[in-house]
Amino acid sequence: MEGRGQVRSVTVVGAGGRWPRMRALRAAWRGQRTDARRLPRQRAERARTPGEAAGAEPGPGGGRVTFARSVLDVRVTVGGAVFLGWDGAAPEPSYALVGACPEPDPRARLEPDKDGGWRVVSERMLVIVSRHGAVEMRTPGGALLRRDQPPRWWESVALEAGEQEAGEAAASGAEEAGGIAAGAGPRWMQRSELPCDARFFGLGGRAAGPRLRAGRYRLWNTDAGPCAPGADPLSVTMPVLVSVADAGTLLVFHDNPWDGSVTVREGAEGQGSAHDRPARCEVRMDGGPMRYWVVAGAPSRVLHGWAALTGAPAVPPRWALGHQHLLRGAGGEREVRELVDGHRERGLPLGALHLDAARGRRSGGFPVGAAHFPGLRRAAAELREAGVRLVSVVEPGVRAEAGDPVFDSGAAAGLFVRDERERTVRAGARRREAVFPDFTDRRVRKWWGELYAEPLEQGFAGVWHTGDEPVSPAAFGDRTLPLSARHALEGRGGDHREGHNVYALTMAKAGFAGLRELRPSERPFVLARAGWAGIHRYGGARAAELETGWAGLRATLSLVLGLGLCGVPYAGPDVGGDTARPSPELYLRWFQLAAYLPLFRTRTGPGGRGVPWGFGEEVLEHARAALAERERLEPYLLTLAQLAHRTGAPYVRPVWWQHPRDRALRDCEDAFLLGDALLVAPVLEPGVRSRTVRLPAGLWYDTGTGRAHRGPAAVRVAAPLGRIPVLARAGAAVPVRGPGGRTELEVWPPAPGRAGEGLLIPDPGEGWERPVAERFTVRRAADGAVVAERDDGGAVEYGVRVRGSGGGSVVAD
Repeated sequence: MEGRGQVRSVTVVGAGGRWPRMRALRAAWRGQRTDARRLPRQRAERARTPGEAAGAEPGPGGGRVTFARSVLDVRVTVGGAVFLGWDGAAPEPSYALVGACPEPDPRARLEPDKDGGWRVVSERMLVIVSRHGAVEMRTPGGALLRRDQPPRWWESVALEAGEQEAGEAAASGAEEAGGIAAGAGPRWMQRSELPCDARFFGLGGRAAGPRLRAGRYRLWNTDAGPCAPGADPLSVTMPVLVSVADAGTLLVFHDNPWDGSVTVREGAEGQGSAHDRPARCEVRMDGGPMRYWVVAGAPSRVLHGWAALTGAPAVPPRWALGHQHLLRGAGGEREVRELVDGHRERGLPLGALHLDAARGRRSGGFPVGAAHFPGLRRAAAELREAGVRLVSVVEPGVRAEAGDPVFDSGAAAGLFVRDERERTVRAGARRREAVFPDFTDRRVRKWWGELYAEPLEQGFAGVWHTGDEPVSPAAFGDRTLPLSARHALEGRGGDHREGHNVYALTMAKAGFAGLRELRPSERPFVLARAGWAGIHRYGGARAAELETGWAGLRATLSLVLGLGLCGVPYAGPDVGGDTARPSPELYLRWFQLAAYLPLFRTRTGPGGRGVPWGFGEEVLEHARAALAERERLEPYLLTLAQLAHRTGAPYVRPVWWQHPRDRALRDCEDAFLLGDALLVAPVLEPGVRSRTVRLPAGLWYDTGTGRAHRGPAAVRVAAPLGRIPVLARAGAAVPVRGPGGRTELEVWPPAPGRAGEGLLIPDPGEGWERPVAERFTVRRAADGAVVAERDDGGAVEYGVRVRGSGGGSVVAD
């Protein structure tokens, strides 16, 4: 854990030349030193462990085990999730949970265990607490999923006796109030052991994944800039760790937004007479409560339980599942129209256009139709008529400039982040100072949400939040607000050490609520650059800025898979990376991968870099084919969006999703499942024209050739420049867009003697209706024909096209 005064990086924003940079550097250094002095002074510390168990008291869903120097509350909820809180930490208040804490399971019971320990027995998990505070999570059959060693706290020993008593009284009062006392609390550490075959995933969007190798991962949202796969941390970090082993899948969420780290190390099975070496995990936090949730079971059950705790993922508007483009740099109406016309003339569908901060933006971060775009409202209406929405890029930083309506209204009401002397915190260089709304205050969220009326009036259909880590220019070290800055934290009060990681989450909450109130008949579109656990309730995440290169392409898949396993199904970075012009082959392979991701966004900067026609006719032709396939799969993507909302299952899933015990699949990092029906194997290296694909069990059809392959196995498939390998599961009925735009079912014949299934959830339009899911069974008739039937016995109202080795006929019952 880095110390508070340790220098990690230097970022200087200033005019050109050596001396202005030096002055900015000195100012940033002085600011950091001042900030450090305003934080509580670090004193000598003493380590504490729970001690020996002294007794236990049953309670709803479990009970409380009392130790010599601590207490542990164990509560099993009706959904099967287990809460564990040390030192009186309660489930609420929490930014991650949706609504109140789930009801306890009345069937769970606390009972004595051997050697003076205790255990909580429930339907889906057995929790064993040892006499010294170790906690084991086991399956109902007794298989070990995880063993947490007794935790350790580091507390100040410089308090006088009277101060110590007062502190204990305050902690007791906070416990009775059901919350955590304002302030840091002690630093703490928890070490755990897992089965030797366990593999680690999650922790937000990590470019090094999707499988997390041995190392330390920091829990601090960071504007890292364009990053390579080894960069850490990035802009969406969260303490959600998923482990997969033969014994089962386990999700552990430490509900604590403070700066911290998670260190993991994979285990190894003993060979011959050698012992197994367990996998290990260590969680360290600089403060805050020691409380965590555990959800176990099959991967689908785990994500469903996670969604039950933290809320259903938002369903994006229909247009947000199409091709989107980010237009960067200076420009106005002419450039916008040229870009849209360029796509239309070349037969490239475009669903949305994002306009960045340099495009007609006031200091408050909201667009106006004045200088750069005088015809914005008219142009937006015309583009919407043509099927193209405009998305506004919104930043939280408000330029500290008297006369600006946003700054004046916020300052008059005291809505910006303040310091310990109740003065507004101003961050940035001279003439570029900015102030930041305190989104952890309900009043501020209400005020900020009302400001979205202006972009809606200008014709924008959604917003992309950027700089929401939050990013403070000209900062020294982490580019964020002073750690001593004060936040409301829903009335509890605290400083930026606790508020930093939830800043983007609360900003997204403000934007989502504002858009929904202003346009109640339309589903809001909110895309965030940063986030924390619960961000999925309000929209998606534009994962991170990536370095242009093949390593950046590989990181694209890691980010999306990792976020999906943390409950954020709608995510994706930009095609081509953010640092340079990619080669034509790299751009095309990136484009082809992104065409199968939930968020599909390309980008252009100065000089028009990033459009498909800028890389030659061959790339343009193949990009057009990838976009056509994306459009054809729209009914399937809409179904996956609705399914994610109902079950928490991500659109993009690891190949081990249905076979977590297949160890070869757990180690596969170059392919993914799109829903249950399709397996996508992107090309991640230059010059590749065929590649090996690791298949799960069952029969799979190469959608390009129709050839069938049987898994589990590693097979070689063609990967010509014009497409990437996509395989369909035998028996799948995939809803696609057919001729004339009508929805039809693309059916892949089941294996002999087997049956398949399909799901279609129609798009409800712009509103909030809950469409009825239609389920289908695919089987072979007595004459060998492939037949699709509705599960409810009704007639199949869609055209059915049979593909693969059984294709050729069109059959519908």
